[in-house]
Amino acid sequence: MGRLFTLLLAAIIGGVTGALTTQYLNQKEGNSNPALQTVSLAESKPITAKIRSVSREVPIPNENFVTASEKSTSSVVFIQTLSEYEYRSGGWMDWFFEPRSSQQVGSGSGVVFSSDGYIVTNNHVIDDADEITVIAGKKSYQATLVGRDPSSDLAVIKIDSDDLPAIEIGDSQEVNVGEWVLAVGNPFNLTSTVTAGIVSAKGRNINILRDKFPIESFIQTDAAINPGNSGGALVNSEGELIGINTAILSRTGSYAGYGFAIPVNIVKKVFNDIVKHGEVQKAFVGAEFIDIDSDLADRLDIEDLDGVIVSDVTRSGAADKAGLEKGDVIRKVNQIQVGSKATLEEYIANSYPGDQLDVLVERNGKLNSKKLILTNREGTTGVLKRNTYTSDKLEVTFESVSKVERDLLGIRSGVKVVDYKKSGFFSELDIPEGFIITQINSRLINEPEELANILESIRGRFDIIGIDKRGRKVYYPFRR
Repeated sequence: MGRLFTLLLAAIIGGVTGALTTQYLNQKEGNSNPALQTVSLAESKPITAKIRSVSREVPIPNENFVTASEKSTSSVVFIQTLSEYEYRSGGWMDWFFEPRSSQQVGSGSGVVFSSDGYIVTNNHVIDDADEITVIAGKKSYQATLVGRDPSSDLAVIKIDSDDLPAIEIGDSQEVNVGEWVLAVGNPFNLTSTVTAGIVSAKGRNINILRDKFPIESFIQTDAAINPGNSGGALVNSEGELIGINTAILSRTGSYAGYGFAIPVNIVKKVFNDIVKHGEVQKAFVGAEFIDIDSDLADRLDIEDLDGVIVSDVTRSGAADKAGLEKGDVIRKVNQIQVGSKATLEEYIANSYPGDQLDVLVERNGKLNSKKLILTNREGTTGVLKRNTYTSDKLEVTFESVSKVERDLLGIRSGVKVVDYKKSGFFSELDIPEGFIITQINSRLINEPEELANILESIRGRFDIIGIDKRGRKVYYPFRR
């Protein structure tokens, strides 16, 4: 018993001695490792973190977050969509059975732009929707589509209300990388959700828009954005709208670190154009551009990597008339340094047909100034209206194809399929929306109403010939 007591006492003394020795050595070498602390965020006091005996204050701007949240959440609405489809098996059974129907429900967010019911959201939120429901506060409204712009992935819808809390509009040009922002939306059907982060980049091009003339100059943020946030608000610490949340960079479909928002300056122009004119008055340069990287700079003997290279010039377009040539390097536009293709496209997106650009061009090592007048999609400078026609008999809407798009596709004529009811006659042809019909049999098609009249009256066997969204020539044979 005495032997056991002696061993126990020795162990205690050895443990205490070892602990004191370790503490002394750590303090001597400056390698102290403080224990983890539980931090309460209930108070609005700065947190003090101690690392190697050095303390620094890490301010949490929660008071700004509260103010920004209170100012913005009531202006962000929940959007639900319903789409109806009819589909066929494609086999012989289609001759004996009616097509089967299906419904698809979607959701997203929107931002109140004016108190009289105008709301901005993403085009992909309401695309193909047969019914659009807006939930603002605790009220539910049926919305109508005012207009949309696939090139910027924006759409404007309207509900019958005149007392909505419109959001305060900021200036995306004044947004700085590193500043705090909030993402407000309805991810996973969780209404009025707010997440915080910083602006991690500007002028980001991620090649997600499938339009022929995409506008991509996103604000990148690490505020958590998930499915359902699309169409919601990105606001600064003052609660001012600086962007419309649009996309996430993820391999899983959920938040994985980065989200992207359309700058509010682009949103304002798209909104004003759609409300006033029914469509966006987009300005065209008549040229294509590519960014300068080190490899391209070496091949072209370019020293300065700022700017963009003209990769193609449309004949008789604005750039051609201004004297721009393939291989020119654009350094400045209206005295503003051009840093990338995205920043140049954002600048053009904020311009109108008829606006003049003073372009500083480098060619063969020499700088020259060119005056370029932007044009609309028809190559003029006037205000344009959409040329559409809806056939009640076919239950389809057609739209004329602009000169800019015809030149891009290399076609002389064409009418685009805009929308059709999934239960109507035209749906039986299985021609997708966005398809451009260039001719029926050997007859060229130029006007929407002309195409509708032909399809309403044609009998027997006929071929519909046109261009799909990938630019491929496609034939659709039919018998009626």
